[in-house]
Amino acid sequence: MKRKRSNAAEYEKFKRKIFLQSACIMGLSILIIGAAYRFVWRGNAGDWLVSFFQRVFHMRRGQALDVYRYVFRQNFEIIFIGATAITFIVLLRFALERFTRYFESINHGINALIEGDGNSIALMPEMEAIENKLNTVRLTLEQRSRDAQLAEQRKNDLVMYLAHDIKTPLTSIIGYLSLLDEAPDTPAEQKAQYGRIALDKAYRLEQLIDEFFEITRYNLQTVTLTKKNIDLYYMLAQVADEFYPQLAAGGKQAVIHAPEDLTVSGDPDKLARVFNNILKNAAAYSDGDSVIDITAGLSGDVASITFRNAGSIPKDKLAAVFEKFYRLDGADFSDKSGAGLGLAIAKEIIAQHGGRIYAESDDHSTTFTVELPAG
Repeated sequence: MKRKRSNAAEYEKFKRKIFLQSACIMGLSILIIGAAYRFVWRGNAGDWLVSFFQRVFHMRRGQALDVYRYVFRQNFEIIFIGATAITFIVLLRFALERFTRYFESINHGINALIEGDGNSIALMPEMEAIENKLNTVRLTLEQRSRDAQLAEQRKNDLVMYLAHDIKTPLTSIIGYLSLLDEAPDTPAEQKAQYGRIALDKAYRLEQLIDEFFEITRYNLQTVTLTKKNIDLYYMLAQVADEFYPQLAAGGKQAVIHAPEDLTVSGDPDKLARVFNNILKNAAAYSDGDSVIDITAGLSGDVASITFRNAGSIPKDKLAAVFEKFYRLDGADFSDKSGAGLGLAIAKEIIAQHGGRIYAESDDHSTTFTVELPAG
């Protein structure tokens, strides 16, 4: 109801202009018929009509006068109203040519919106509400276009870097395997060293290929949810256990602070992916020999889950960590660099659950917070 009142207020100037023009046409119609009656019809029309009936229908004067009296004099009001209506319609037909200017103005604004020349759309003064809406749409489309172009450029850069970086571990694998093949008498200790290096490079190659698939999945998939009642404590513990080898390698550990009976309603596979992506990020960018605190609790009808790790994110980059294809370390690939999709996917999944995700950072630590409806 409020929205309808708001729309009515926005178009008040336009409605007032149309009403005034229609009222002027009606007034002009009455004036024209009134003037015609006073200066043309009155005093002259009766004699003219009587003469017309006598000549055309060969009536006697008495008969012509009776026709004039009963047909025209006694129905004067109806004739006057009818003449006024006909005059109004004729004048309205000409006035419609002026009304079409409004549609031409709107059409001009739509064409400017389609062409996207970047200029502000200007309509007639009484169409200010439509002008404002078209300019709002224009700005929104321009922003979306810029965002899409930026995301596409980041994706293209990322694919280029990944393609380039795949060659490095692949070349190393081929090189070390060639050494083993060409020198079968290589000492066992050296063979083991070559094998370990080749295996590490193979793992890195697998990671890069997985990131290619991640980019493809993100572009093709749509997030659909299958909600269930989830044991949140068990899910967080399971995610932490899966990361134990990666954390232990850097002297890190994940500690969970949450009641064991805490539950939420959501898609278990999708939420597990969210927590996996956040913990993966925390493990990659946290300081060595540190603790990642995972805290979960219920406040009213909102379940809050936080991941806090030692290490900071610059403020100018903090707001962009949830953008797709954004990587914290820019174009510089390292072993902890991902495809820049994990947190973007996490944000989309949480939004589908009706919750929100955000990050905070200071000089000592970084905290990612997920808020979900408890019911």
